[in-house]
Amino acid sequence: MSDYFSQVPNFEYVSRLPDAKIGDYVTVKNLFKRGAIEQDVLDNLALHTKYKIEGDDRPDNVAFDFYGTSTLDWLVLACNNIVNIQTEWPLLQNDFDRFLLDKYGTYDKMNDVHHYETQEIKNSKDVVIVPDGLQCASDYTVTYYDYNTEQEVTVLSRDCTTEVTNYDYEAKIEDEKRNIFLLQPRYLNVIRNDMDAAMPYKKGSTQYVNETLKRADNIRLYS
Repeated sequence: MSDYFSQVPNFEYVSRLPDAKIGDYVTVKNLFKRGAIEQDVLDNLALHTKYKIEGDDRPDNVAFDFYGTSTLDWLVLACNNIVNIQTEWPLLQNDFDRFLLDKYGTYDKMNDVHHYETQEIKNSKDVVIVPDGLQCASDYTVTYYDYNTEQEVTVLSRDCTTEVTNYDYEAKIEDEKRNIFLLQPRYLNVIRNDMDAAMPYKKGSTQYVNETLKRADNIRLYS
């Protein structure tokens, strides 16, 4: 993220350290000044490429693989509106295992049934009657009329449902996080131009010092 934070402007606030003098300030990055990708760019899928996060890859690994530089890790997150990497990025395998133990208590409970889902059912003409993956009751059955054979068909639960364990359920959620979109490299200049326009401070505030610095009012100087 160093490339991103190098563009974030600074803010000086009055130092409250025990040995601070009345005119001392502390300089920090202004995290409220956040660069963002224009919504029309985010919404235009033609500008993006589908990407699947592999293994324990971090955003910087993905950026290096796709853009050739790990410094664009912030762009990987911004393209997918990821704000909290702890919950919105796939967990490392060790962290995922620890999360499951914390949530379910034991390995045995991880394998308890979370819910049931349908299996795909087709008629004799290969037309889908019930799609795969719908959440259903454990005793779910389906009855339909097959116009090709001119017979009523009943499919019992053992033939049309499947168990989804707690582990399966959580793993599917994690796996869905692996499917992301990345802005194609040829459009990087668009993002750089947006950042150049969004990050600098504008004149007009009493706290304005220059394009990269604002300073908080020090009321102690006037008291």
